[in-house]
Amino acid sequence: MPQPQLAATPRTAPPAPTGHPRATLAVTAAATAVALMNYTAPMLTLPDMAAAFGTPPSAQAWLLNGTPLGLAVLLLVAGSLADAHGRRRIFLLGTLTLGLTTALGAFAGSTPTFTAARIAQGAASAAVLAGSLGLLAHAYPAGRDRIRATGIWGASVSGGIALGPLLAGVLSLADWRLAYGTLGAAALVVAGVGTRTLPKDTKVTKDTKATKATKAPGTPRPDTAGALTLGLALTALLTALTLGRDGWLRAPVGLPLLAAAALTAAFAAIEHRTRTPMIDLALLRRPAFLASTLGALFTGLAVIGLFSVIPALLQSRAGMSPLTSAALFLLWSGTAFVAALQARRLAGRLSAPHQLALGFALSATGVLALLGSLDGPWPRPLPGLLLAGLGSGLLNAALPRLAVDSVPPERAAMGSGANNTARYIGSSAGVSLTLALLTTGPNTALLVSATLAVAGAALTLALGRKRT
Repeated sequence: MPQPQLAATPRTAPPAPTGHPRATLAVTAAATAVALMNYTAPMLTLPDMAAAFGTPPSAQAWLLNGTPLGLAVLLLVAGSLADAHGRRRIFLLGTLTLGLTTALGAFAGSTPTFTAARIAQGAASAAVLAGSLGLLAHAYPAGRDRIRATGIWGASVSGGIALGPLLAGVLSLADWRLAYGTLGAAALVVAGVGTRTLPKDTKVTKDTKATKATKAPGTPRPDTAGALTLGLALTALLTALTLGRDGWLRAPVGLPLLAAAALTAAFAAIEHRTRTPMIDLALLRRPAFLASTLGALFTGLAVIGLFSVIPALLQSRAGMSPLTSAALFLLWSGTAFVAALQARRLAGRLSAPHQLALGFALSATGVLALLGSLDGPWPRPLPGLLLAGLGSGLLNAALPRLAVDSVPPERAAMGSGANNTARYIGSSAGVSLTLALLTTGPNTALLVSATLAVAGAALTLALGRKRT
């Protein structure tokens, strides 16, 4: 699953830390874990939700894609809002909104209502992720303490990804809605604790160097026009991919695809003209940055998109219980977590593009090993899940490294944000594509996923050989 990278230290110099740094770390890590648990929970509850809502197979992708859609569109904007209006304010607003919208999702009675709640949860999660990193940068200005704090925050990301389906699997034995009610309550509790423990937003003024609880003067406005256009383009693309399962050569599929292409061109034009773009298009001339962005996009398409659907497939085709399928998903995500931690040992031996290519190759091998195993007993998918988890871990470790190294130091935050956005766009499209391909059987989806992984490896290797 996508793991948000650590943003660069804000350009505004952080004041001396105030309040209790450990409390800040505990609150931000807890909120981040809840946000990622909420992200992955629908992987286990999809069959029950579809049955409760009467969701046809052609629309089930929206039950999974709401949160990544909200994240993809607003992740870059959330960072700008946090800088402009205060990281504590944006973080608490995001955590509170996440709690309310997740709880509302538990009471949803239809596919559109649940999807709308999930999009709002994605937007709230973007605020949580962006605000939490800014708060940590203020609480731990530099040194070993910051390294340790950001390491704990990163572990909360991986833990949330792994534990979300497990929690959903346990609670869905009683009622699938309990998972969202529990996560909503947890987010509200964290918001309440954060209101009492997080230090007030502070900024350094130009005249006195004293701190004030206000936003930074002259902070550029977020690129709302770019975000809106990107959101519409992604929605049109997901609509086309979702409708494609009923036949690709049809007007209802072609028209949204044309709209997506036109909106993407409009997004590029907006980014070219605005003074504060979400992404500087000139960076795409850098082969390393292009490798980072395409690597993230293909990670979403080939890996995240498929494995977002695997737990539901194990339930529907192999007849596994939600808890068993959650345990198998934990095997994949846990292997990815361990592999990402150990991948630092490869940093001196493999360049980031070569590590990406190796990760894609292992993922493709693992996916191919899953051919014919999703209909059988639980031991059959084990080798494929282990191999694919190893590949995913290498991808998760290499992408943030390349995202920051491929841009100038003053653009590190933009490089990280663009990388994350590409992964969420890829994962949303990957889910829709996988569900559309399942109409011809799981092996078709597996073969396409492996092919996309091989393509990702080839592209990153080719771009890695070019000089910036």
